[in-house]
Amino acid sequence: MKTRVRPITPVSSLHATIRPPGSKSLTNRALLCAALAYGESEISNALVSDDSRYMISALRKLGVNLSLSADGTTIRVRGCSGRFPARKADLFVGNAGTAMRFLTAALTLGKGVYTVDGDERMRQRPILDLVHGLRALGADVRACNEPFPPVLIRADGLAGGNCEIDGTTSSQFVSAVLMAAPYARRNTLVTVKNGLVSAPYVGMTRHVMRAFGADVEETGPHVYHVIGNSRYFGTTFAVEPDASAASYFFAAAAITGGTIRVAGIGKNSVQGDHAFVRLLGEMGCVVREAADWTEVTGKPLHGISADMADISDTAMTLAVVALFADSPTSIRGIGNIRVKESDRIAAIAAEARKLGAQVEEFEDGLRITPAPLRGAMIETYNDHRIAMSFAIAGLRQPGVVISNPECVNKTYPRFFEELAKLGG
Repeated sequence: MKTRVRPITPVSSLHATIRPPGSKSLTNRALLCAALAYGESEISNALVSDDSRYMISALRKLGVNLSLSADGTTIRVRGCSGRFPARKADLFVGNAGTAMRFLTAALTLGKGVYTVDGDERMRQRPILDLVHGLRALGADVRACNEPFPPVLIRADGLAGGNCEIDGTTSSQFVSAVLMAAPYARRNTLVTVKNGLVSAPYVGMTRHVMRAFGADVEETGPHVYHVIGNSRYFGTTFAVEPDASAASYFFAAAAITGGTIRVAGIGKNSVQGDHAFVRLLGEMGCVVREAADWTEVTGKPLHGISADMADISDTAMTLAVVALFADSPTSIRGIGNIRVKESDRIAAIAAEARKLGAQVEEFEDGLRITPAPLRGAMIETYNDHRIAMSFAIAGLRQPGVVISNPECVNKTYPRFFEELAKLGG
């Protein structure tokens, strides 16, 4: 069977306003809190993608009543007050990390026997740190292919108490426990050890929890206290456009010398990945922000040294921008992205070399030295972020072709259509 490919057409100028779809991270957090809430909720501007569909499908299988608007972006949820109606379910979540981690924790709250499984890549993504944290809080949880999924949960409520979670692999482990903790029988204290990658995502979790009537107190650096024996309440929740998705369009402006305004994401965004524009500013771009939009204008680019531990989902985007700088760029602090949808550090290095760059790979990052570029067929490793990042390179460098472009369906099904509107 012939592999589908997507050639990217370079552009001569780029001046546009775009509004990306809703944030995947906010959508799946809001879906879980709404499902656990007392009463009905309405989630607007929700993301329509593979990841959100897996979460919705799993919640329906657990007995949660959800209804979607014709375009899928408005979701009404009748909450189950902390206990899923289904007493037994086998759930499949593909390669949706948020669904795998969040559901594993939430399923401990009721009574029943559940499994959560995923595709081949998900079965290579660690989950043992979350399992250990939940066990410390009294849950009966097992990683059947230790330290990987599938996960087996024999639920009889969550006791609460104290737990430690290693924060070096994924902040989603911490977020998963925090979102379940209001329904524990007593208060929960979560201590994150060894640092916390993608820390702003825990802040995003707290933002969503507050919107549904719960809260998390940070009593010390990465130490979180949650009041137990409480609950969420149904509400209306508007999802911001996805800041990670916006990074591709900001990068397009950066490498073409054009101007892109992203509507709906401003200086007060709750998403940590919005900090990506500051790195573009360091590289020489002009960045303007208002309450409800952000604009980037490309200028001659200079290499920088960046610790991207907090915003590692945008590391691929910065790596592509670095190809067009006048000096090397070093990206560190992203060792955790080796266990994402692909080994993203290895993937960046391999594909950037195809385009002509010199790349030195480290355990926790890489150094990109620009060199004369050439066209190439980009392997995407079935990873949406590799596909979208390297597609941006094709807006300036002729001959860039993206293989397996359908992998963007994971978070941004209309990405290539939106790119085409820009002339790419």
